[in-house]
Amino acid sequence: MAKINRIHNILMAGCACAALAACGADDIASPGTGGDVIINPTPTPTPTPTPTPTPAAVTPAAGCPTIADPKGLTDGGTISSSNGDAWRVCTLPSIIARSITLPKIAGLVYQMQGRVDVGCDSGFAAPTTSAPVTSSTVGCTTANGFTLTGGQLTADTNVTLTIEPGVIVYGGTGTSWLAVNRGNKINAVGTATAPIVFTSRDNINGNSTENSMGQWGGVVLMGRARVTDCNSGGSVGADTCERQTEGSADPAVYGGRDDAYNAGTMKYVQIRYSGYVLGSNSELQALTTEGTGSATTLDYIQSFNSSDDGAEFFGGTVRMKHYIATGADDDSLDADVGIQGRFQYVLIVQRPGQGDALMEIDSNGLESDTPRQNTIVANFTAIQSQVSSNNEANDQASILNRGNSDLSLVNGIVVSPNNECVRLHGTGTAATRATLTARSVLMQCNATKYIGSGSGATAYTAADVAAIFSGNNNNDAYTASLSAVFINGAAETAATAIDAKTLDSFFDTTTYVGAVKDANDTWYAGWTCNSAYAPFDSTSNGRRACTSIPL
Repeated sequence: MAKINRIHNILMAGCACAALAACGADDIASPGTGGDVIINPTPTPTPTPTPTPTPAAVTPAAGCPTIADPKGLTDGGTISSSNGDAWRVCTLPSIIARSITLPKIAGLVYQMQGRVDVGCDSGFAAPTTSAPVTSSTVGCTTANGFTLTGGQLTADTNVTLTIEPGVIVYGGTGTSWLAVNRGNKINAVGTATAPIVFTSRDNINGNSTENSMGQWGGVVLMGRARVTDCNSGGSVGADTCERQTEGSADPAVYGGRDDAYNAGTMKYVQIRYSGYVLGSNSELQALTTEGTGSATTLDYIQSFNSSDDGAEFFGGTVRMKHYIATGADDDSLDADVGIQGRFQYVLIVQRPGQGDALMEIDSNGLESDTPRQNTIVANFTAIQSQVSSNNEANDQASILNRGNSDLSLVNGIVVSPNNECVRLHGTGTAATRATLTARSVLMQCNATKYIGSGSGATAYTAADVAAIFSGNNNNDAYTASLSAVFINGAAETAATAIDAKTLDSFFDTTTYVGAVKDANDTWYAGWTCNSAYAPFDSTSNGRRACTSIPL
């Protein structure tokens, strides 16, 4: 959740790992060569090492491509980086009224100059000629290229924003963000070698550092799956239960009754330096899903240095694999308002000395609301406080579960030696307070380990929480043996895992705990960017750094 008046005193601890290889010359002579003896042979010249090639500077593309939207792309000239790169800037229209494709073109980046809407919000359910709706999207007019009848929509606008592998999209202002409205889709599918990058202007021009954050908004997907905590409609469970996007000054509404709603696909995507404060007490994060359904595909997504949460999921039926959060300044994974969430292969590394919880699972204390939140996180590695400082803030522990929430942790690793590991907060009635299940979870915590809290007879005690972690292959006396920050070592390999697929068919069957099985398991490499505290790729290439822009 958003934090305000945050003072960033970031104490970065550098760490270096030197690999030493011993290789000596052959100083024992070969056996005889037919009696010939060579005295004082000419020494073999020492080979000249091949230098690591320096990537050539980027030069601007000649111009912007043509897209199907009637307003087209605006040529914004060029933007230059401190390393000599220069890019052609093509600015997206504020409202995308037709399905378009952003092609990958060498020397070209795409800019969002403020909020960019994908299509119009078509309402709680797809409108029809017999039940038209007035879109709440600002600027949804015939003048902007939309088809309306009597000022109303009689069908979804069905706009799809397709982004090709390797494309770079940046926020030109702090308040830039991408809003994919109900009745529309995103199709952002990169590859393992050509990820799509959403980032900030400062990152493009070379002014972002390891500690930068909050330089633009983020990516928001809005859908028609069920949510709770209505603030733009009627009661929970009714056909008018909707919510407004946190921090949005203009309508950006989500919610409905379609738990299979498809907001599109995001795969092999980096989202860097997000989290600008859009409104009072409200920040966006790298990725925000709002009422998205099970047909939405989220896979291989990295959030880097978000000034709020790494990603936050508001309601809906979320299915996500291969999620990486590095450097989030609040919670790395935040789930709210009745979400039915399934997450597998989750890798979280917080910046040393910064951030709040690794996970916050909450339904805002609305214990009587339905649907009741039900979230399972499987095969995760979550690392906090690598230096001798305590990252915890309001959440008071590395994992917080509260409200109307049922959380299951499966095949997980929590490395948080300076913090309490788990806080379980009970309110409401005995039937509606948050619950927690743990199976095959390893935890390295401080001496306290557990916090129980809440009110009245439904409050949890620390002993209650400790009892949950007793048995079921859990180990709260674990000492990490991870290599390269997050790769399983001997202690992790020795742990007994369970088959997560028995809990939900979405999950893969795995035989190990944690997100990364061993050194041969490299799903995180190639499509991610590196930071000092979380290197994902050992390739000697400066463009792998999150502070630089890939070719």
